[in-house]
Amino acid sequence: MDEKLSLSDGEWKLMNLLWDSSPRTVAQLVKAMADDTGWSKATIFIMLGRMAEKGAVRVETGGRSKLYHAAVPRDQVVARETEQFLNKVYHGSLQLMVSSMAGQKALSQTDIEELYEILRRAEQEANEP
Repeated sequence: MDEKLSLSDGEWKLMNLLWDSSPRTVAQLVKAMADDTGWSKATIFIMLGRMAEKGAVRVETGGRSKLYHAAVPRDQVVARETEQFLNKVYHGSLQLMVSSMAGQKALSQTDIEELYEILRRAEQEANEP
């Protein structure tokens, strides 16, 4: 996987469909995205071509239609994009991001409880041999 792989918002939409159910044909992707984007078959075909060049999508030929697969695992792309976002917006500081969200009252009580649970698990894992 290319360490510099970066996805546009539209490419994220396509990748999420492929991660959720792969492989898919262009026709299946057009239908799945019709309500959200209204993109034509040509638009999706061009985007898939770019994504294949980036190494994000793998194309399987044979039969009547080409089949498109996600070529990179979701968790790896999410981790890299998250790190890039933190570096770009918060200079790599998770504390600044959480502080900003808390200061804007953007965290619900449920969010806060979930964050505490995530931190408890991380602390336990850090203390394991």
